[in-house]
Amino acid sequence: MGNQVEKLTHLNYREVPTADPAGMDRDEGPRIGVSYIFSNDDDDVEPQQDPAELAGEHPASQPYDPQLHEVECSIYYRDECIYQKSFSGGGGNFTTYTPENLLNKCKAGDLIEFVCQSQYPHWAVYIGDFQVVHLHRLEVVNSFLTDASQGRRGRIANHLYHYKPLNPATVVRNALDQVGRKDQDLSWRNSECFAAWCRYGKREFKIGGELRIGKQPYRLQIQLGDKRSHTLEFQSLEDLIMEKRRNDQIGKAAVIQELSSHLQERDKAD
Repeated sequence: MGNQVEKLTHLNYREVPTADPAGMDRDEGPRIGVSYIFSNDDDDVEPQQDPAELAGEHPASQPYDPQLHEVECSIYYRDECIYQKSFSGGGGNFTTYTPENLLNKCKAGDLIEFVCQSQYPHWAVYIGDFQVVHLHRLEVVNSFLTDASQGRRGRIANHLYHYKPLNPATVVRNALDQVGRKDQDLSWRNSECFAAWCRYGKREFKIGGELRIGKQPYRLQIQLGDKRSHTLEFQSLEDLIMEKRRNDQIGKAAVIQELSSHLQERDKAD
């Protein structure tokens, strides 16, 4: 299959085999998890216009509340938590800034996440001198941070993945070495996988970076509020990341509604 990415329509949650919302299996037998081949989310979906933008206001200047729009979740590889987005304790790490203000906080090797309601998050690697390297429209490009933001607010995302980072010089070199790669030469399906690979150097972020042998060691635990969660299982980290990003794109309210409908139907069937 190489780097060809088959485009499939995403199943909704009622069609997805999942775990018990409390995190426990109801059945004694083996659980069938989730494994999909996804399209390239950053490049195939045109950004949706924000109502404030249509009114002539710059989206980066608008109030953005991560706790209102974003889904709290954790990623586990077997029993190890390798990623966590949690707003407990005030969520100060998730404060967003205008691109101009973000520049004052960045250091070479930092991961940057640009966010906006109803859009996929866009990730980039800050390389210094006001510039980032990022995967944009099926090509790795070097841009000014303010241009890469496309008016979105941003934040430093170093804390999300719990892997040990490479040293900043290596992160920058990893990013710059890929500039110009595009189309079938790419090894990543979205900007997050590319940026995370640059910082952590793990093959799990690449297309086909892990053997698919039937086991599903990755779990995406989605927080539903009121100390309730729902868990999906995946064969590979890149598949899980694509589902996590879809949740970010449709937003917290839509994810909770999808899952609530799915769980209610399942409870009726039981």
